[in-house]
Amino acid sequence: MSSPTGRQSAAVAVMVLTPLFFSTNLIFGRGVIGDVAPFTLAFLRWGAVALALAPFVLADRTAALRLVRGHAPFLALLGLLGMWICGALVYLALQRTTATNGTLIYTTSPVFIILIDAVTNRRRVGLRAAAGSALALAGIAVIVLRGNLRALAALDFNDGDLIFVGAAVAWAVYSLLLRSPRVTGVSNLALLPLIAAAGALMLAPFAAFEFFSGAPMPVTGSAWGGIAGIVAFASLAAFLGFQFGIRRLGAPVAGVFMYLLPPYGVGLAVLFLGETFHAYHALGIVLVCGGVILATLPPAWLPAFGARDRR
Repeated sequence: MSSPTGRQSAAVAVMVLTPLFFSTNLIFGRGVIGDVAPFTLAFLRWGAVALALAPFVLADRTAALRLVRGHAPFLALLGLLGMWICGALVYLALQRTTATNGTLIYTTSPVFIILIDAVTNRRRVGLRAAAGSALALAGIAVIVLRGNLRALAALDFNDGDLIFVGAAVAWAVYSLLLRSPRVTGVSNLALLPLIAAAGALMLAPFAAFEFFSGAPMPVTGSAWGGIAGIVAFASLAAFLGFQFGIRRLGAPVAGVFMYLLPPYGVGLAVLFLGETFHAYHALGIVLVCGGVILATLPPAWLPAFGARDRR
């Protein structure tokens, strides 16, 4: 039997790799979005995940049936947040912005986790968390405005960037809901396909509309290869890893590891997609990562802020 320390070490190792797997979603998605309509891509992704992990639902069928019968609306909410908003809408956003921008904006999800958790549980946000949140949100502003304050005066925003802001908030809510007692009785490998199936059902009507309206469908080997990469790495590996980390470490701690998204995601975007790294991206990385680190690191690591927070 493994020790608690060993299990926690394993969770940390998994969470170091999880942001890399998440980053591949934007890389694969950006690469195939011209060949596959966004809702169709999300439907194929989560339908495949549900089918691939169906045996684990059967193995844990008693708990799974209890969850479906007793908390179907809650499952639907998880599917909406994790698969519809953070799935199809993200692919829609990638038609309008770059994977680099999306990666940097998505990195702020730990800050939203802290803020939403504070509001819903009536917890006081300390000076350190407030300062870090302000820095991270300023980083989002720099990226959305592309380093140009005149864009704010003219209300000239990129729609894709704004969608990614909404997706970061949705992901924070999804992360916190995974800690609900309603799902703790279901194994990790059985929970994901249940949520994926709920998401696929919600995506199906929109995917059908795309099909009958003549939207792009996957017909090439490269398109199907990109979908396979999204299913294997960005879905199975990433979501299972994240759920494992949340259950072992808690949502706030697991969320800390998401600030590894910038070096992973931006590096992959530049290397494989040939995207240009601008000066405002560099400033955005400093603000976003600095803010997330300041807001989420243990107080003992930042004694000055920690001491103020305890007052």
